[in-house]
Amino acid sequence: DFYQLLSVPRDASLAEIKSAYHRALLKSHPDKRNASNSDNHVDIALIKEAYTTLSNDEDRAAHNAHLKQQIHTVAGPRPAQVISLEEFDEESSGIAEEDSEGGPWRYSCRCGGSYLITTTSMEKGEHLIACGSCSEIIWVGYELQGS
Repeated sequence: DFYQLLSVPRDASLAEIKSAYHRALLKSHPDKRNASNSDNHVDIALIKEAYTTLSNDEDRAAHNAHLKQQIHTVAGPRPAQVISLEEFDEESSGIAEEDSEGGPWRYSCRCGGSYLITTTSMEKGEHLIACGSCSEIIWVGYELQGS
């Protein structure tokens, strides 16, 4: 994060960024560093890149968007296995929603519970299905048929 590198807030003005850039350069200059601070050395090219990026409105906006994406990118659950819909048993018992297109479909979990997928779930593009009894998640493989 270039803001952390230059020790400025995200809403810093151009003058604040320029001042922080000069401080970072002086702090990282080989003649100004003391031997005990050598492990905190920051590459001068990286400091220059931070200043160049944050001092240009377009580059700064792109950097901010990248940071925002990193914050909002959360890894989803990792499926325990991939199961084809063909391995599911089709139900018509009325326990879950039924529609004219078939389903719902049920697959037994190793815990004794089961996974349930409906036509509605598939139409929404949902492939990750949780067991109704434990925290296990599987990825259900299927292809939607055209209308």
